[in-house]
Amino acid sequence: MQHGKYRFIVGFLALPLGLYALFVVWPFIQSIYYSFTDWTGLSPEFKMVGLDNYRRMLDDEIFWKSLQHSLMFAVVLPLVTLSLALFFAFMINVGGRRRRGGPVVSGVRGSSFYKIVYFFPQVLSIAIVALLFAFAYNPDSGAINSLLRGVGLGSLQPLWLGDPNLALWCVMAVLVWSTVGFFVVLFSAGMASIPTDLYEAALLDGAGRATTFFRITLPLLWDTVQSGWVYMGILALGAESFAVVQIMTTGPGGPDYSTTVLVLYVYQKAFRDGQAAYATTIGVALLVVTLAFAAVVMRLGRRERLEY
Repeated sequence: MQHGKYRFIVGFLALPLGLYALFVVWPFIQSIYYSFTDWTGLSPEFKMVGLDNYRRMLDDEIFWKSLQHSLMFAVVLPLVTLSLALFFAFMINVGGRRRRGGPVVSGVRGSSFYKIVYFFPQVLSIAIVALLFAFAYNPDSGAINSLLRGVGLGSLQPLWLGDPNLALWCVMAVLVWSTVGFFVVLFSAGMASIPTDLYEAALLDGAGRATTFFRITLPLLWDTVQSGWVYMGILALGAESFAVVQIMTTGPGGPDYSTTVLVLYVYQKAFRDGQAAYATTIGVALLVVTLAFAAVVMRLGRRERLEY
């Protein structure tokens, strides 16, 4: 059975690895190469400029603002989203009270309906979600300020996306709303695989919901949580944050660069300003930030694997 094993494995891996190298690794290598040039993206002609783009990036105030906002996305969004998703998934699957004649461990009443409601935003395109919330945040005719006026809080009319102090938090709230349902379903699937015997034993010992969650559910679900944290961080640093900021904010990235993130800054430099080489330099910085984020999460989240 060992004869030809490695040729068999290589035969299956050759095509997918080749495609990955062509469409993922090679563009990264090209980006790093172009970051040492003055390429505009509009002409085939360019020359090497060494580390000039990196020196310019380190002196770029907007780059540092964008980096700060991206890091806030990478830290705050996974923390809030995964915390909410864990709470909702726990209540839907094992957080309900025991009902006469029913199973010992069950979710709250209407848990099947709640699963559909939480997952509904995943059905919508992120572009549609951003447009809907852009209308809702409109300070004059938006649903949020209209609701505030309707309940007698007409004096409280924030500008929302027009306020530099609120705009970034408004964008984050949209991303949390649009992504939490996916993780509710993911964590629900993980909780369904945990033996009910463990929960029943905890209930017999008098454990409450909080104790059950922190002593049973979370430790046995930790690998899924860790993977979700990395995945959510990559979304927050990449396409999801770009789409929402690009569609919802003024500028986009405003007001006064208060919502500019690295991936948006890359897009603006490459396609608006014709500075493709500088854009790839910022892209290299974004790659380093993303890899560092994933490495830190995997390192800090390392725990002894629990079997059940």
